Amino acid sequence: MRAPVLPSLSVAAIALLTAPAAAQPRLPWASPAATVSQEIGTSRVTVSYHRPAVRGRAVWGALVPWGETWRLGANEATTIELSHPAKVAGQDVPAGTYALFAVPGKERWVLVLNRKAKQWGAYFHDPREDVLRFDVLPAAVPHVERMTFGMEPVEPGSVRVSWAWEKLSFSFPVEFDVPSIVWAQVDAALKEKPDDHDTLLQAAKWARQRNERLDEGRAWLDRSIAARESFWNRELLANYLHDGGKTAEAIVEMKRARDLSRGKAPEGYVKGLEETIAKWEGEKAR
Repeated sequence: MRAPVLPSLSVAAIALLTAPAAAQPRLPWASPAATVSQEIGTSRVTVSYHRPAVRGRAVWGALVPWGETWRLGANEATTIELSHPAKVAGQDVPAGTYALFAVPGKERWVLVLNRKAKQWGAYFHDPREDVLRFDVLPAAVPHVERMTFGMEPVEPGSVRVSWAWEKLSFSFPVEFDVPSIVWAQVDAALKEKPDDHDTLLQAAKWARQRNERLDEGRAWLDRSIAARESFWNRELLANYLHDGGKTAEAIVEMKRARDLSRGKAPEGYVKGLEETIAKWEGEKAR
């Protein structure tokens, strides 16, 4: 039996049938997306969330039930990203991005960091993926129409993450071990570029700033100058010498820095070097 003859298709029709579906339009969210981020040392905390509005609704115990895990926002789960290992509310948390949930209570809330950052709301929350749970005590505040996260840096290495919506707010700390993180970055950079004058300069600056590993810092600085002399490394050498009580030698080096900086640095910078020279010469005269 002969196979039936199928109607022929034009090239245009074939292209239409095999073409990928057109991209779907993105409609605006009723609760728009927002991100708040803060740098601490060389580390960063970022919270990404969607901002629901009160719109005259009863929120606590109604729109948001007591005692149930909540996405702490709208739409996708709110997330918190830590660029480096940190302490969140005093507890160690590895670097990474986590879903940030809340379990609201009438007296206190529980906040939850969950490994599965990408999820819709908290509907599929798996407690086995929780890395941290901690309590916060909400406080009464004037009306906040749209849910809001904020961050306030607290020296030397922490940030206070705050949250507010309707008439409640809370906050919690995130802390980084800034010196250890920066030293690790310095050591890694020196290993990768052991002869780079700027890498050596930055390492020497950090050693002096921290008043740690000063012998290494001075050696790094000498190697930076040998690789490429600049007013930056000559100025730092002057400061190292002055720190060590060698004021006369420090003045010589600061004058070299000043001479190298002329025509290359802003006049205000050159003036600052000259003021330092005058100050040190006054010290030497005593």
